[in-house]
This record gives sequence, structure tokens and C-alpha cells, in this order.
Amino acid sequence: MTGLEGHLFGPRVAAVPGQPFFGLWYAPSPMAHDAGIADPPRSLPAALAHLGPGMILASSIVGSGELIATTSVGATAGFALLWLILIGCAIKVAAQIEIGRTTLASGRTPLAAFDRVPGPRIGGRNWIWWSWAAMTVLILLQQGGIVAGVAQSLAAAVPLTPAGRAWNRGYDELAAARIAAAVAGRQGDATARAAAAARVAAAEAAVAGLARPSDTTSWAVITGIVTAGLLLVGRYRLIEQVSLVLVAAFTIVTLTALVLLQRNPAWAISGAELAQGLQPSIPPAHGGRSPLAVGLAAFGIIGVGASELMIYPYWCLEKGYGRAVGPRDDSPAWAERARGWLRVMQLDAWGSMVVYTTVTIAFYLLGAATLGRLGIVPEGGEMVRSLGAMYAPVFGAWAHQVFLWGAFAVLYSTLFVAAAGNARMVTDGLAMQGLGPAGTASAAFTRWISAVWVLVATGLAIAIGEPVAMVLASGVAQAIMLAALAVAVIWFRYREGDPRLTPGPAWDLLVWVSAAGFLAIGLWTAWEKLAGAVTGGS
Repeated sequence: MTGLEGHLFGPRVAAVPGQPFFGLWYAPSPMAHDAGIADPPRSLPAALAHLGPGMILASSIVGSGELIATTSVGATAGFALLWLILIGCAIKVAAQIEIGRTTLASGRTPLAAFDRVPGPRIGGRNWIWWSWAAMTVLILLQQGGIVAGVAQSLAAAVPLTPAGRAWNRGYDELAAARIAAAVAGRQGDATARAAAAARVAAAEAAVAGLARPSDTTSWAVITGIVTAGLLLVGRYRLIEQVSLVLVAAFTIVTLTALVLLQRNPAWAISGAELAQGLQPSIPPAHGGRSPLAVGLAAFGIIGVGASELMIYPYWCLEKGYGRAVGPRDDSPAWAERARGWLRVMQLDAWGSMVVYTTVTIAFYLLGAATLGRLGIVPEGGEMVRSLGAMYAPVFGAWAHQVFLWGAFAVLYSTLFVAAAGNARMVTDGLAMQGLGPAGTASAAFTRWISAVWVLVATGLAIAIGEPVAMVLASGVAQAIMLAALAVAVIWFRYREGDPRLTPGPAWDLLVWVSAAGFLAIGLWTAWEKLAGAVTGGS
């Protein structure tokens, strides 16, 4: 048994005493934990001071789940899948808390806890461990999509070559012409529509003769190298804090855009449109593209995705919740301490749920109200430019540059924090297989994994360069993974929990609703993809 496979507390951990791993301090006996054990906060202000993991999680999902996936669903389905987006955010928090509860109460790492769920085992590991390994490969693809999005933002905001500047002028004009054409068509102005169509044709002819510049590739390489370097030396706390500030600022801009949209009679979202979106329905395919397929792919990563559900306890351990609870024993003091810190974790999880649900709905409505009505679907090498179109009806053309830097902020935040989080799980998984160190050497190993992770993602970004498709491919894998997590959550609740920490019937109902939703979405997504593969569809 390796150090990570056992308990995080007590002599079963094969780690060097007094050395950190995942922000935890190991010791060979319970007595050595006295310095780390702490009573939970007794008031709301004191509890708020101990929040943090949920906000880190939120900063890692705004770029891929909200900015890319959610707005793509809104652009494709209009308001019709608002109900699915709401469910995708609301049902995950119970599972998130239950997984965190199991980690803090058992003293095991999250991946080691998942490995205890009954089922088929291959090579000494269970089916959830192998499902996680397969999903992680596609998460790398998603991270490649994020790198591509960051590079697109920077290439559009700061072109490096004359060819890049010419490319930007041409495609900025094309994007503006298409927006003008869509607006004219929506307003029913035949004269304006004809003029806009001529403008689009002229812009398309102009860009047809442009050779694609190397700016996006250059920015992808720069982004990958700089990020890998920052992760390698471990200086991510300041970047993380800056990213949270930038994400908050961009979110405020998006919420402001939504408010201003409502004050514009030509673009305001009506009550009928909201009512339509809240009624469960499956919109028909449009232009050969299935809105439901896009929605299901997004379901796995909007709000808290499957990977974030598994990573969240690692951030809780980094925050020190595990140290504060201390090694599990039979004393009433331990049970009281565990209940108190679990309440802090619940507050953290519910608080983050409010944040990411608000952001998700704002992005979805803005995408549906602008991109969906204009018929503009963000995809391909000009994904960021297409996304910027959803701000034009509200703020005008000047908002383009603001959006580019805002997109950079949220996408880079996602890249940085997700790389750090996934590196912790990968380190854990490798150590469980005896392929990586534990104890004192693990922190350095994790930093190397983080750096390699980003460099591989950069290679994928350069090779594929389709941010939306790359993100949604991971979304499909994570949606299917939700079915596995449903089984794990129920197992944790009834087989791995400490009886002294047993929640009430209302909580059990939330856990069952969450698990049932996970199972339904996971199996439904798997069926959709299998049927599509058999019939040759999407």
C-alpha cells in the first residue's frame, strides 16, 4: 500500500513525518496532530473567513463551462434548454458535499475513497478509478481547448505580426458585417438586409485571400511555457488571486450586460421566452446540429463538472479542513469537531453554487438572447470573436476589446486552476499504482505533473485548434462519468460514512435526487452517443 492509498491521518500513511502533501501534515501518531487540530468556527462571520475551496472551484469552471459551453448551448438552442442548465447546476452540490464529507471523515484521499466502491477491478483498481483515468485523457483535450481560447484572445487583442494585424482587421469586419446582417434580418428591414448582405460578401471576399498568420500558434506556445513555468516553481497563489479578481470583474460586466439588455426593448428577454425555457422540452435539430447533444455535452461541465466534483475535496484538504478535523477516533470531541468543519464545508459548497449558478444562467441567457437570435454559433478558429458578438448589441463595437481581455482572464483562470487541481488527482492516481512518490517528494512531483499537463494541452491546442469541439468532447466524457459518481455517492452515504455524522432525511432526499439525476444524464448521454455512432449521426 502506498502512502496515498491509505488514510491521511495516523500511522497507516507511508509518508515522512512532518512533511506536507496536498497541504496536509503527516505524523506517525495521533499525538503529533495536536498542532493542526482546530475547533470549528462558532459564528457565521468566523465561518466565512474559512471559505475558499468553492471559490477556487468556481474560478476553474467559468472559462470552459460557462463562457464556452453554456453560451454555445444558448446560441444553438435559444431559450429552450434553460431548464437543463438549471438542473445541471442545482443537482450537483449535494454530491459535491457528500464526496467531501467522505474524504474529511475517512481520512482517505478522494481517489482512494472512490477506489473502494464495489465493482469490477482491473490491475488492482476498480472501475471508477479506470473511468477517471479515461476521463482525464479527455480533460487534457478540454484543457487544450482552453489554451486555444486563450491564444485566440491574445492574438486578437495583441497581434504579433503584420499578417496577424491584417487578419484581425479582416475578420473583425466580417464579424461586424454578420452581426449587422443578423440584426437587419431580425428587424425585417429589406433595404438594410440587402446592404448588410453586400457587406458580408465583400468581407468574405477580403478574408478569402488572407493567409492564416502564426500569431495564435505563437501565443499558444507562449501561454503554455509561461504557465508551465509558474506551476513548476509553485508560484500559483498570487496568480490564483488575480484570476479570481479578473473573473469577478468579467462576471460583473456580463451581469451588467444582461441588465442593460433587458432595458433595450429590441433585445429584452420576455417572460414568455423564460417560461418556454423552464418547460422541459427537446428542441429540434437546426442546421444539422442537435441542440440536445450540445446541451448534454455541456451538462457534464456546467456548474461543477464531474472532474471538479472529484477535485473539490483536494482543495478542501489544501485549505486545512482535514488537519482541523484530525485523525478519526471514537471520542465525542472528534465527532463534534468533524460536524463543525463539515458545516463550514457545506457553507463553502452552497456559496460557490450560488456564484456559479448565477454566472451560468447569465451567460446562457446572454448567449440565447444575442447569439441565438442572431444565428451565430461560436466555433472553430474564430470562437472568441464569435463570442464577442453577444456584447455588441448592448455595448456597441467598443466592447470588443473589453471582451477579449475579459475572455483571456476567465479562460486563463480556468487553465491555471484546473491544471493545478488535475495535477493533484493525477499525482494521487500514479502514487496508488506505485508510479509516483508520496510524502516529502510528492509536492515537487505534483508541480512537474502540472507543468507537463499544460505543455501537453498546448500541443493539443496547436494540433487541433477547435476550442468549442475540444471542450464539448470532454463534456460528453464528464456527463457519462456522472453515472459512475452517482453510484459512488450512494455508496459513500450508506457504507462509508461515520454514524455520528449521519445527516437527516431531507439531506438523504437531496443526495438521492442528485444521484438519480447523475445516473439519468450519464446513461442518456451514453445512449445518445452510441445511437449517433451506430446511425452515423452526431
